[in-house]
Amino acid sequence: MLQLNDKLFEIFIQKEKIQAEISALASRLEQDYTGKEVVFIAVLNGAFMFAADLMKYFRSSCEITFVKMSSYQGMHSSGRVDEVIGLNTSIKNKHVVILEDIVDTGITMEKLFTLLSVEKPASLEIATLLFKPEAFKGTHTPTYIGFSIPNKFVVGYGLDYNELGRNTEHIYQLKGEEESH
Repeated sequence: MLQLNDKLFEIFIQKEKIQAEISALASRLEQDYTGKEVVFIAVLNGAFMFAADLMKYFRSSCEITFVKMSSYQGMHSSGRVDEVIGLNTSIKNKHVVILEDIVDTGITMEKLFTLLSVEKPASLEIATLLFKPEAFKGTHTPTYIGFSIPNKFVVGYGLDYNELGRNTEHIYQLKGEEESH
């Protein structure tokens, strides 16, 4: 169990399963991008652990950079996306893979796709650790998905509840509630 402020969470995906899935994603990415100029763009704050572990398993040459977007307040999307920290490397004619901790509504990915497309990358794909197909309303479905999960609120391994819980090695779900993120 994990207590964060007024909420109680229980283990949903254990660290061993997370690491095995990230290793498998890295293998797929290596097969698809070997010999290509690839730039990984990790979306902060949530994707920092996923990105760090993915880079440990990805053995081919690559660049990594970070952007920070915000669309969440507490347990719900604010419905609007604000770019906080922008891109600091050229992606023109490079193969870009956005690394995200979780894709649920897809609002953040829509905004990021629009912003990055202007830079004329050779290709643009999404790799996410978690995907909520029931909540997804976007047009850019992730190409690389670790786990498809139900539309329940989750924290841990980079995901937060009011900025708490990012530093756990497991992913937790809200205990006893059907509340969605």
